[in-house]
Amino acid sequence: MITLSTMNPNSLFLSCLLLTGASKGGELQLQATNPLAIARSRETLELTAAQLAPLATEDLRKIHIRDTSGQEILCQAVDSDFDPYHTPDRVVFQADFAPSETLSFTISSGPKQTFQKKDFRVFGRFNRERFDDFAWENDRIAHRTYGQALETWDGEPLISSTIDIWSKRTEKPIINDWYLADDYHADHGEGADFYSAGLSRGCGALGIWASDRLWTSRNFTASRVLANGPIRLIFELDYEPWRIGGTAVSEVKRVTLDAGSQLNHFQSTFHSLTRPDQPVELTVGIGLRKTPGDTAATDSAKGWLSQWEPVSGKNGMQGLAVWLDPETLTGQAEDELNRLVLAKLPSDGTLNYWSGFAWDRAGIITDFAAWQTYLKNFAAFQQSPIEVTLTAP
Repeated sequence: MITLSTMNPNSLFLSCLLLTGASKGGELQLQATNPLAIARSRETLELTAAQLAPLATEDLRKIHIRDTSGQEILCQAVDSDFDPYHTPDRVVFQADFAPSETLSFTISSGPKQTFQKKDFRVFGRFNRERFDDFAWENDRIAHRTYGQALETWDGEPLISSTIDIWSKRTEKPIINDWYLADDYHADHGEGADFYSAGLSRGCGALGIWASDRLWTSRNFTASRVLANGPIRLIFELDYEPWRIGGTAVSEVKRVTLDAGSQLNHFQSTFHSLTRPDQPVELTVGIGLRKTPGDTAATDSAKGWLSQWEPVSGKNGMQGLAVWLDPETLTGQAEDELNRLVLAKLPSDGTLNYWSGFAWDRAGIITDFAAWQTYLKNFAAFQQSPIEVTLTAP
């Protein structure tokens, strides 16, 4: 019997008990328990290739998961390390948990999974025709950020590594349709791009905080999609080195968005361009754009910065937030455009945080109190992961 306890920042913290000795090619039984007296909707569970090894399948795209009624559950094989062959190294699926509920699942190997268009709840892509945008979405929110071509566009050039918001009130994918029609600043029933992120940090972009100011990068220069649904989207953006006083840093930003979530998971890895004998300690500032008429709330003990603000053009209200592990927080700050949470960059050079938003006209989170409850529960879920036991029958 081997006990595995791992922190997976892309989804849940899974505490797994794996019994060895499973017959090759057989089945595995999975029990998943919600340790909290709080309902959890569409929780993403993740199983690694090592945990699924007793099934002896050479391709995780052949993994199948069934509930106790025998109903097959949608699952997705994911390549998280972007190896040369893009070989999946984990499987994700989702489940709803009542308070303190335990659910059981059967895992087996079978035909390679195939998906229909209706199965997809996440999508993201590089958009060269719109001056190198990268846009992404799930069934609740949508974003975009800006690529290199926008810096030199004659019409409306912009140098900014901000995170923009697209407000949607439909579960279906909208990115391709909105770009195709090219009228996405007007709401035709599905939502619109009401937000102007500009030079601000928008909804959770970052910079390096030094000498009482925020130093930010230019637009991203390269992108890669590692996983594109139907449950999980993973992509990466590269930012060329930018100067902070006497040093410079580059960034690789990995973004993960699961179906049903209001929040993106950001993993920003920095490389300092300094002499080996002159290590640099960096403080990262993660921001939300200030908006006239907004209400802000912070909870350093829980790791939150949140806002509730009017959407431009009298198009309702929206909540924005940033969350990170309270142990990494070092303080708060503001500049002309942003409210910021500050965090010391860990020694491995990678900072994990979550950021996202909710639009009241989507009908899911309709006031600041509901937004605060969502954020409070999200933090609780991160601190109290689903407990998983995996056994061979």
